[in-house]
Amino acid sequence: MKKIKRLNSTRPALWFFCQQDTFWILDNEQLPKQQLDSLGLIFDPQAPKFLLGYHQSLPCILVDLQHQTIDLPQGQWRGLRDIMLSSDEILSALLGRAWQVANFVRTHQFCGQCGQRMMTIHWEVAAQCRSCGHRAYPRISPAVIMAVIKDGQILLAKNKRNKGEIYSVLAGFVEVGETLEQTVIREVKEETNITVKNVRYFGSQPWPFPHNIMVAYLADWDSGDIQIDPHELIAADWFERDNLPEIPGKHSIARQLIDHVLSD
Repeated sequence: MKKIKRLNSTRPALWFFCQQDTFWILDNEQLPKQQLDSLGLIFDPQAPKFLLGYHQSLPCILVDLQHQTIDLPQGQWRGLRDIMLSSDEILSALLGRAWQVANFVRTHQFCGQCGQRMMTIHWEVAAQCRSCGHRAYPRISPAVIMAVIKDGQILLAKNKRNKGEIYSVLAGFVEVGETLEQTVIREVKEETNITVKNVRYFGSQPWPFPHNIMVAYLADWDSGDIQIDPHELIAADWFERDNLPEIPGKHSIARQLIDHVLSD
């Protein structure tokens, strides 16, 4: 990824126009994919612009409109989560990257060390202080997400922060000085009173809400009965394939963990 000084108005591209926390989606439910001149969108050309990468040979360009008032020639502004759920895996990853870059630029206007104004680095996604030289990069917050298994059943919980009736696997942020495996053990114990063993890596997924990397694990029940932490969870229980509650969508690594455990 790198900062773009000036847009090429005649070169076709896949456009990620971001305004506040939404993206522009056309009437056909797709991201704009054409020349800039043909879009009919009028905006301040000084808006931050970044090359995110390439998709199907087209440059993927983020234009962060921030709080500009824009009259759309067609389509609508749509939330990131809604678009990701209806996009393929590659586009979902690019959308997540676009949002995290936009969020970084907005939150690093001033230096966290001396308070002076930051300047954007042109050759990479970074910001550097004009005064003290402190350089900052987009924040990535590691979190673990784990499927706890007992006699072919999986431990699922309803989190207080989740909307609706969705049950999912447990998750939690890594604390300073912890290994990822230690976080798995601690989070399961704190939230459900369950002790686990045989913690092993499953996979990972960027999760841009707002800047997480989810590192997934499998773990086996060792001891303990479920006693939920009421500050974090509403309910938790063991489930089999034939009695599942509502679970996360297929785009999430949480669902991949659930499908993996219950397909064995």
